[in-house]
Amino acid sequence: MDKFMQAAIDEARKGLSEGGIPIGSVLVKNGEIIGRGHNRRVQENDPVIHAEIDCLRNAGRIGVYKDTVLYSTLMPCYLCAGASVQFGIKKIIAGEQETFKGAVEFMESHGIEVIDLDLKECKELMKDFIKKNPDLWFEDIGEL
Repeated sequence: MDKFMQAAIDEARKGLSEGGIPIGSVLVKNGEIIGRGHNRRVQENDPVIHAEIDCLRNAGRIGVYKDTVLYSTLMPCYLCAGASVQFGIKKIIAGEQETFKGAVEFMESHGIEVIDLDLKECKELMKDFIKKNPDLWFEDIGEL
């Protein structure tokens, strides 16, 4: 397992342990993690604190993002994809997109290289969560 994706999975598990949605993210620059985050919509009662947004906030202002890689346990949605486009992130590595298709075409159309690792651990984490918390999940993806 890639150490950066493992760090994102650790963030997802942290979010789950806090009663939130198990999605985690890390931002990598020059082979180092400079930001970490997890979905905190439930914990903070804030609809826009998705994992990638939390990660970018925690990384702080870094100026140039074109040489960063954003890892996420789940394929980013349009909100997070838009932030990636806005900041010029050129590569996103997702743990899976089976449970949520995300905004792949949008990101690719804006020059972002998108890689889906199709990881069993990420899929099982989300499938288990969705099965136990369907209303919370459908609220998260705007399909209530």
